[in-house]
Amino acid sequence: MGALVTLDLPADAPALTLPWIITFGPMNDEEEWEPVVCGPYERAHALALAEAVVADEDLMAVVEPLQPHVTVDQIQGDIAASRMAAENEDLETAALDAELAGYGEEYHEHDHEHGDDHTHEPPSVDEIRAGFSRIAAKLSS
Repeated sequence: MGALVTLDLPADAPALTLPWIITFGPMNDEEEWEPVVCGPYERAHALALAEAVVADEDLMAVVEPLQPHVTVDQIQGDIAASRMAAENEDLETAALDAELAGYGEEYHEHDHEHGDDHTHEPPSVDEIRAGFSRIAAKLSS
């Protein structure tokens, strides 16, 4: 079984309405191949597709929103925010690792019972095409 990594967002997060992409890649450094990027999809479709692909494959799937930036300043702002978040996450991860060290249990990034926003069944072609239409309407408005 592979791994699925995605953002844990509150139910009212604006990013939930953005188009999402999936990046599939190897789980370990022993395999060397270029990651495959798919999308855009609506978030629920991206999660369902990613789960279906990694269910029986030793792959990593990263599901993340596309940011429809139209200026360099917007892109640079997101890069700066991401760098700051990574620095904070490093501090939080070190604290969490220290806390979990005594438990001897493994944990993973994605909680499969977290919410009702996705299923284990991939969406149909018609559902994905309808999602593409909704995404196109959002991006062109």
